[in-house]
Amino acid sequence: MSTWKSGPSSQNSVDSQVDYLVVASHPDDAEIGLGGTILLLKEKGYRVGVVDLTNGEPTPLGSPEIRARETAEATARLGLDQRINLGLPNRSLENSLEARARLAGIFRLWRPRVVFTHHWEDAHPDHVAASALTDAARFWSKLGKTDMPGEPWYPPRLLYYFSLHLRTLPRADLVVDISAHFERKLEVLRCYHSQLVQGRAPTPTLPLEDVETRARAYGWTIQRKYGEPLACREGLGLASLDHLI
Repeated sequence: MSTWKSGPSSQNSVDSQVDYLVVASHPDDAEIGLGGTILLLKEKGYRVGVVDLTNGEPTPLGSPEIRARETAEATARLGLDQRINLGLPNRSLENSLEARARLAGIFRLWRPRVVFTHHWEDAHPDHVAASALTDAARFWSKLGKTDMPGEPWYPPRLLYYFSLHLRTLPRADLVVDISAHFERKLEVLRCYHSQLVQGRAPTPTLPLEDVETRARAYGWTIQRKYGEPLACREGLGLASLDHLI
């Protein structure tokens, strides 16, 4: 059952837990960076959640109401098990103590095994802040003797996705083959009409064309049509080599 909520959640039950959790600065960042991977994970039966840190407003053609409707539609198309908006300030997102505690509280309640967040290098200050905030919240999530909700939890894995404003193709530590899910990813992204479609003039390309160009580039590195890159600051292990491509 997909949900979209505004504000922090106090729910703490098995039903609220997720296997994978994406932390995004704004509604549409999770879909741009990881839409294909989310669809792949859902196809395999995993529980997936998204935390949007801000509502993304103001923007030239959006509004809080428009963005909420777009997010709800994208959430339904992805089949997410949890989605929440923390309501932190857009354009001035900070790795503050209050924000850190709120995000850590979600980690403790939803107990993801893998957390995804923005790559730590980008031109967008909110993306850089979200990356640092997630790093800090992951550490805080395991603390005892605190008034944060839930029981201590340290997400075992933290990976970084590329929803970048930099005109660059950073080296990825791994690339997920999303060839079978790329067209559905584009359908999800079109839900964000005010941000990715409406009023967009080529400069020299359109946003969805940029998404395809990057996906093709990273897909080429693994000899597949489309790929989504991920980075990791920690060692990655394999239980077997059966699934290397």
